[in-house]
Amino acid sequence: MDSLITAAARALATGDPLGALKRVALREDAPALALRGIAMAQLGDLVRAKALLKSAARAFGPREAVARARCVVAEAEIALVSRDLGWPEKALDAARSTLEKHGDHVNAAHARNLEARRLLLIGRLDEAEGRLAGFDPTTLPPASRAAHELVIAGIAIRRLRTKAARAALGRAAHAARQADIPALTAEVEGASLVMNTPAARLIARGVERPLLLEEVEALLASGALVVDACRNVMRDAGMIVSLATRPVLFALARTLGEAWPADVPRSTLVARAFGGKHADESHRARLRVEVGRLRVELRSLADVSATKRGFALKPRRPRDVVVLAPPADEPHAAVLAFLADGESWSSSALAIALGASSRTVQRSLEQLAAAGKVQSFGLGRARRWMTPPVPGFPTILLLPGSLSGY
Repeated sequence: MDSLITAAARALATGDPLGALKRVALREDAPALALRGIAMAQLGDLVRAKALLKSAARAFGPREAVARARCVVAEAEIALVSRDLGWPEKALDAARSTLEKHGDHVNAAHARNLEARRLLLIGRLDEAEGRLAGFDPTTLPPASRAAHELVIAGIAIRRLRTKAARAALGRAAHAARQADIPALTAEVEGASLVMNTPAARLIARGVERPLLLEEVEALLASGALVVDACRNVMRDAGMIVSLATRPVLFALARTLGEAWPADVPRSTLVARAFGGKHADESHRARLRVEVGRLRVELRSLADVSATKRGFALKPRRPRDVVVLAPPADEPHAAVLAFLADGESWSSSALAIALGASSRTVQRSLEQLAAAGKVQSFGLGRARRWMTPPVPGFPTILLLPGSLSGY
């Protein structure tokens, strides 16, 4: 390996893509193409980066399986950052196997980490944990350890294990300081903000206040009957009744939960559940039917009792009833939550992540765009959606595990 390639790889490993490009910008050999691709990715030109890495993979000879595998891993990270969730998982898995077989454990670990990050992004937490189970990150270089701990923290956050999340973020911050890569340090700091940002709202006895993640975790362990409007479920002492596919029933449950211990007038329930302005006889008949269905669904947790003016929620055991709501009520909150990461998404990638149909997601995006909450660029299959960017805040791509070995 010549000295310029070695110097360029070292520059990339320390977060200096411009320094790397100065050394290989005019070269067209396979190692130089790969390094140029990674440098362009770090600079945010993902389209050019992807093209360079594909050219590098083709340029490496048949005996250079490890080098080609590294290019595949780098492409996979570009796909992940580009939110191309349709990128072939099997290609990344095959690249990881090749790297492990040839003893490139650092890049193999990076590939494993990318697999877990993708699974985490689309909500397959058990599989993401399985990818990392039993893996010891202590032998990895600092940058790779930081990336590994960020995934561990992400899983813990989504499982509401806040102590484990803070511990993982602390380890990630320590590793990032050791790596001394400013962009990596910024990424860890950005991830840590989640722990100090309101994650939900508590609505109880007519009072509303924001909750941090630790407070949400404590609430769910408190024994209260929780109407969880973040996931459209009812929770009580470890028992969960899902109403995610029954929006009318959940609207009734939430309205009753917000009013507890008081009852709710029939006209209010009709307006919240059916969108009716006036509770005529047909609305009242439908309300009786839906309340009957809600009683059946909640029979293990609570009863829905009729009162003179409407209905009231009555827990089976003496306990408080509270509503756990998203930080802001927004008809398309789930779509906005994914776009809040600052990356550009295709509607098909959002559909995969949300487990919804492409048409449903497209309608949500169009309504959000009309309200000025999201914007799009590109046409056809190349169309991408994102929240309006903060001026002067560049997208940074980190490929720490893919740099060694060139």
